[in-house]
Amino acid sequence: MATKDFVHGEKQPAYTGDDPAHDIDRASNHEVISGLHRRLSNRQIQWIAIGGSIGTALFVSIAWGLVEGGPGSLFISFALYCMILALANSCMAEMTVFMPVVGGWVRMGSKWVDEAYGFMAGWNFFLYEAVLIPFEISALNLVLTFWRDDIPVAAVVAACIVLYGIINLFAVRAYGESEFWLASGKIILIFMLFAFTFVTMVGGNPTHDAYGFRYWKEPGSFAAYIHKGSLGRFEGFLGAFFQASFTCVGPEYVAMVAGEAIYPRKTIKTAFKTMYFRFGLFFIMGALCVGIILPSNDPTLNDMLFGDGNGAGTGASSPYVIAMKNMGIGVLPDLTNALMVTSIFSAGNSYVYCATRTLYSLSMDGHAPRFLQKTTKAGVPIYCFCVTMFFPILAFLSVGRAASQGVKWLANITQAAQLMDYIFMCTIYLFFYRALKVQGYDRNQLPYKGWGQPYVAIAGIILFSTTLAIYGYATFYAFDVGTFMTYYAMCFICIVLYVGFKVLKRSKFVKPEEADLLWERPQIDAYEASIDPPLVLWEDIWLTITFKKKKAQKYDA
Repeated sequence: MATKDFVHGEKQPAYTGDDPAHDIDRASNHEVISGLHRRLSNRQIQWIAIGGSIGTALFVSIAWGLVEGGPGSLFISFALYCMILALANSCMAEMTVFMPVVGGWVRMGSKWVDEAYGFMAGWNFFLYEAVLIPFEISALNLVLTFWRDDIPVAAVVAACIVLYGIINLFAVRAYGESEFWLASGKIILIFMLFAFTFVTMVGGNPTHDAYGFRYWKEPGSFAAYIHKGSLGRFEGFLGAFFQASFTCVGPEYVAMVAGEAIYPRKTIKTAFKTMYFRFGLFFIMGALCVGIILPSNDPTLNDMLFGDGNGAGTGASSPYVIAMKNMGIGVLPDLTNALMVTSIFSAGNSYVYCATRTLYSLSMDGHAPRFLQKTTKAGVPIYCFCVTMFFPILAFLSVGRAASQGVKWLANITQAAQLMDYIFMCTIYLFFYRALKVQGYDRNQLPYKGWGQPYVAIAGIILFSTTLAIYGYATFYAFDVGTFMTYYAMCFICIVLYVGFKVLKRSKFVKPEEADLLWERPQIDAYEASIDPPLVLWEDIWLTITFKKKKAQKYDA
């Protein structure tokens, strides 16, 4: 069979066919697909990719990994999990750059695997994103206790709901612009914390104590968790590894914005290719820094996590802030905490966006009520947004109980869903790979070719499945149904979703020769061929921060 090449069309007018799902917004000269507008510029895409990967867990929840595993286990586990996550990134990059559609990989499951599989994957991802919104709000309440412990939790929850609503009810470019500036705050924060770690460890602190890697020696690199001895140290490593599996994210957020990117193939490809760099810089370096600045047996940290809640109530919110206070450093803890507040708020804002678009894509495929496809003139799925905004109400669970317990409970609920998302991504890729091969597509001609395929996808399925199977093992030591369900509830929900859809709709697996590899490619090809390439990233950023007029007005988002 002759192989098919993937070739972009010649320069031509924007697509103006009769496809009701595809049109041009004449007022803004932006492409409109299925009611959504392509208005996210290059800089916004790249910064959203950063903002989506840096969340609460890197600054707050990572403390669990340090206490349970120690600095050595924390560093090794984060490095190991980032390597595993790179497998899913390779799969997602090839599929998304090839077909940058609204809904991303969620809809690919229905098109290339099985409609029941897409239904299950879509609802799992929606619930995961939606539940993360109250998780971030609960974490925000925890961080705010640094300044005072009598801030009304309900007032913070209500304020977040209102602000998320204001940002996400405007056009997608308003969301993109807000995330650009909020993500910039995250970048400043993470580099500031890296600098703090280096300067203080070599003696640049009030006591001039060059502590270096002291805490790796005392109390030690590998802490024991649950049991003592070698078994306890191995369980400590598992605790740190499971924390890494919750903290390290990224590919899913890039895929979700592909349908609203101005020049999707070029900007999305760049975002995926730089994801590996982000894994190493933000997550692995972040884990290393936390293990340097604070011992795993720090009394304030342990009181916050395992005590009676007084530690959280007095404002011990982050390993970085605790370390600064231990060293007697003033002002910097307040600045760190302030930037952390904006970082956590940004993460919740991203989850509102992703949950809304996921629900919208489910409706497009007939997997959610059709009325959810209603969009505003600005391209916002208004009813999907309204449904999503019911979930932040769960943050009120933090009222009347320790905020740290609310954070931990919500983290457990969502962690299984997150691991399952990566299993779904790798599985969908295998079907995509098989369809390309059977239909005679030359992968060397794809706009982006993932490395090591299909073995990378197979390895990803095995490793993510293993992590999912064992990450709640501790519940079996003293079995409790409630605790067990917080770890594995999403697994059972997905089984019910898949089997239920299969029985009711009698869907069948898509044959490789029948998989729709054309889909929206003609429209996307014609659209990209009709516009100028995006501005170079740093030029785009410079023109933005200097408020200068951009050369290509089409990218002035």
